Amino acid sequence: MAYGTDLITLGRRIRHHRRERGLTLDQLGAKVGVVGSQLSLIENGRREPKLSLLQALSAELDVPMPDLLRDEAPDERTALEIELAKAQAGPLYSTLGLPIVPPSRSLPMETLQSLVGLHRELDRRARQSIATPEEARRANTENKAGMRERANYLPDLEQAAQDALASVGHTTGALTHRSVSLLAERLGFTLVYVDDLPHSARSVTDLHNGRIYLPPASIPGGHGLRSMALQAMAHRILDHTPPENYADFLRQRLEINYFAAACLMPLEQSVRFLQAAKQRKDLSVEDFRDAFGVTHEAAALRMTNLATSHLDMRVHFLRVGEDGAVYKAYENDGLPLPTDVTGAVEGQPVCDKWAARGALARTNRTTEFYQYTDTPAGTFWCATQTGSMSDQGEFSITFGVPFAEAKWFRGRDTQQRRVSTCPDESCCRRPSSELAERWSTAAWPSAKLHAHILSPLPSGKFPGVAENEVYQFLERHAGTLS
Repeated sequence: MAYGTDLITLGRRIRHHRRERGLTLDQLGAKVGVVGSQLSLIENGRREPKLSLLQALSAELDVPMPDLLRDEAPDERTALEIELAKAQAGPLYSTLGLPIVPPSRSLPMETLQSLVGLHRELDRRARQSIATPEEARRANTENKAGMRERANYLPDLEQAAQDALASVGHTTGALTHRSVSLLAERLGFTLVYVDDLPHSARSVTDLHNGRIYLPPASIPGGHGLRSMALQAMAHRILDHTPPENYADFLRQRLEINYFAAACLMPLEQSVRFLQAAKQRKDLSVEDFRDAFGVTHEAAALRMTNLATSHLDMRVHFLRVGEDGAVYKAYENDGLPLPTDVTGAVEGQPVCDKWAARGALARTNRTTEFYQYTDTPAGTFWCATQTGSMSDQGEFSITFGVPFAEAKWFRGRDTQQRRVSTCPDESCCRRPSSELAERWSTAAWPSAKLHAHILSPLPSGKFPGVAENEVYQFLERHAGTLS
């Protein structure tokens, strides 16, 4: 349409102003030279008026043409009528085989509001059910961009964590399991360790009986249990509600992870520890990890929260799988992370010249691996540690900084240095001409198909968790209350 507004909205605006003037369809039609039935089609959005007719309507209704062509409804009821008309004209409603309900003035306001509300919910559920991995990647990319603008630092969550720790009297040292249990009690919960959690759930919170169910307490290290308990409590402390879409789900996951880390590595103690190490030019993820009794990955991620805001340096972080693909990544120091056409990093292969890949090939992995890497964006220093998980295989954790900031870190004197020209494909992705000539017509690899790339994202109240499995689990354990 050439007027810049849709036909339904235009028609409803004409109807609104006609009725304000107390004119019938036939009366207004006679004034502008058309029959009332033709004007009715225009008001119902079924026919596009000519410019000359619009000019005549504007003059007879005493409404300037720009006002007549505005793209918003003139009042609340008209807005609901427009929304209902558009919903019933859409493909989703047509698949139901139901009759059209004319949004006429005889339709009670309460009925109109109910019908529009039902259509909104129908549309929301339809969009949720067809959520794709691409949508999740888009939401995650937007989320990461927002965190980068904040230097990966969230003061409100820092304060929430400090308040929570103060409520149980924790002031220094590593956070104990007892302190975590006390925090749960203050929120009205008891921590219960069971070996039959739903396979898709990290924890389950029973709001009715005040229980937080966690995996068995015999998990090595114990950091994971403290973190999972804190994450479960964070939903309550941060007033989360069931996520309406994948963006909400990812935001909540980020917030509970951040809160748990801020409890396990409290702001004041962490900053004091890191600033002292920087002054000694002996910053180390290993020392930070050991001081607070957490995993290497947790310590490295926490350092990304604090480095820019409290140490005045820009940094990068990578978790890379044994296949060379990025699982997690963050940078605000200009490191040229690999991305796809949408800007997403996860799943992209890192250059095999980077320490994140090279460290996985080492035979001695008891200490961090240090390396300088020359890239098209400059030279970066990093420290990489490797690990393995039974369900995910081997992985590497990398924490790094630009060359100028390496002077503050242990391992800055390393002689290990590599050159990466990625994203130039000749760096490590494109085979040499000799290899290509030898094998291009003699090789046919059969690729693995990851079924999840074809599946829609999980819907329901708990994205990614089988609701029936959770409810059956709660039903089993509800009867064990003492």
